[in-house]
Order: sequence, then structure tokens, then C-alpha cells
Amino acid sequence: MNFKTIVVLIASAGASLLISSCSTTSAGGGLAAYHAYDRPTKLPSNPRNVRVKVSLSKQRTYVMEGSEILLSMPVCVGTPSARTPAGSFSIMSKDATYRANSHGYAYKGNDIRKTMLSSRPTGYSFKGTPMPFWCEFKPNYGFHTGWVKHSPASHGCIRMHENLAPKFFKLVSIGTPVNIAYTQPEDALVGSIPLPPDAGPLPDYPGSMYLTDGYFKQYKHPTYQ
Repeated sequence: MNFKTIVVLIASAGASLLISSCSTTSAGGGLAAYHAYDRPTKLPSNPRNVRVKVSLSKQRTYVMEGSEILLSMPVCVGTPSARTPAGSFSIMSKDATYRANSHGYAYKGNDIRKTMLSSRPTGYSFKGTPMPFWCEFKPNYGFHTGWVKHSPASHGCIRMHENLAPKFFKLVSIGTPVNIAYTQPEDALVGSIPLPPDAGPLPDYPGSMYLTDGYFKQYKHPTYQ
């Protein structure tokens, strides 16, 4: 192998490393794009006329006032083994800083472990999973901030994007009707809205963010039309 061939091989290897580095940067760009995602939202003329429609097949939620769509957003619903319940419900409770009481994070010093409360290691303290902007529509089922993936991934709750959850929270009230069905008529109108990057491949936040109030503050300041 002559000197020229060695130089070419080294240059090729350098190019491969550069491509790999760009791929890593692209992943970071994905997270930045996820953080930047937002959807136009309109405040209702009469909050009493607001209703919510969820399409399980499209993973979309539509907040309506009469026939007008105030907010159309992608959501993440339950998996086939932990389905989001279908039917007619109403918002029964709201809590912007809600934490789960059965699953969360066990911690001892700097050691943080995601776990069920029932499986908490001996000697560890425990804090429930933060579920910001919780809007419960059935006992133990609610809308809340969570990673929005492009396929069903929740345990039955309806996860909302971090920037859209505070908007949804503002639009709905205790008693707001909620209809959850396999499809909704609005699917044909706005079911193909732009989506955020799939959260599945994105890096999760560190456990320390979930132990503190950090996750409750992870959203853009909402604006309305």
C-alpha cells in the first residue's frame, strides 16, 4: 500500500466520522424541533360551549366550540394492551402540578430509579411521576403532558405535547364534555396536521428533572389567537 492510498483511506475515514457527527447533531436538532413545536389556538367566546373530541385511530384531539375547532393537536394514546377508554365522559378534575401516586422515581442521594411505588427499593425515598396539566376524564385516566410518539405508547392516558398541554388546560373546565372514539369527523378536515418529531428516538430528560418542579415548567409561554 503506497502513501497516496493511505492518505485516501484516512480521508475516507475522516469523512465517515464527520457524517456520524452530523447524525448526532441531527438528533439534537430533533429535540430542538420538538421543543419548538406548537399549534395555533383560539380562545372560546363562551367557555361553557367547549367540548373535546379524541380520535384514537389518528391520535388527534380536537377542542371545539360548536363547529369551530379551537385547537387541533397530536396526542399519544394507550397501547393495545392498555387502551384509552372510548365513550362519552367529562372533565372531572384539573391539576397543573399533578403527580402519579403509583409510579414515579425512587431516589437515594444521586441514585434515581424509575419504578412503581410498590417496587421501591428499601431505604429509598419516592416521588410520583409528574403529569403536568392533568385533566381527568375518568378515574385514573386523564390528559396530561407527556412525550408524544407517532404510535400508541401510553398506559391509557392521553399524552399532550409540552407546549400544547397548558393551552388545553386553559380551554377546558370541570364538566367539559369529552368524546373518545376510534374516528372523528374532524379527522378528514384537520387530521393531517404537521406533527412534532417522534419522541420515541429522542433522549429523555434526566431523572432529577422529574424529581424537582423542572418538568412542570418545561413549556413555551402559550399565546392565543
